[in-house]
Amino acid sequence: MRLILSATAVLALGVGVATAQQASRSGPAAPELEHGKAVYAHWCAPCHANSMGLAGTNSLTIKYQGTDIPGVLEDRTDLSAPIIAYFVRNGVAWMPPFRRTEISDADLAALSAYLTAPLEDRGAHTPLLADEMAEMEAAR
Repeated sequence: MRLILSATAVLALGVGVATAQQASRSGPAAPELEHGKAVYAHWCAPCHANSMGLAGTNSLTIKYQGTDIPGVLEDRTDLSAPIIAYFVRNGVAWMPPFRRTEISDADLAALSAYLTAPLEDRGAHTPLLADEMAEMEAAR
């Protein structure tokens, strides 16, 4: 029953059918998306970045296995601003809801603009501190 309600809510918010796109991006995000990318890097990337050791990425990869929907949020093309706002403000499973004192409405709008922009405008994946540390260790 809970699954049916969740699926209905997603459809009601206009998520629609996902279309697969290549997630090969490089370079910086478009200037108007930089603030949203910074919000993503601070609040979302620790669980949802392009790394299979992360809880959010793992759970979404498993959830969407066998579909064209990627588990990495930065690679998604099916998200809408209302669905992003819903999950940011309400949370889901072990993802906490974020208060307006954590992610302001302006930050949420910037995050939504970033995650709904065309992939080519988003630039490269947000680097993780752990990735940077691993690269430095490997360079030693």
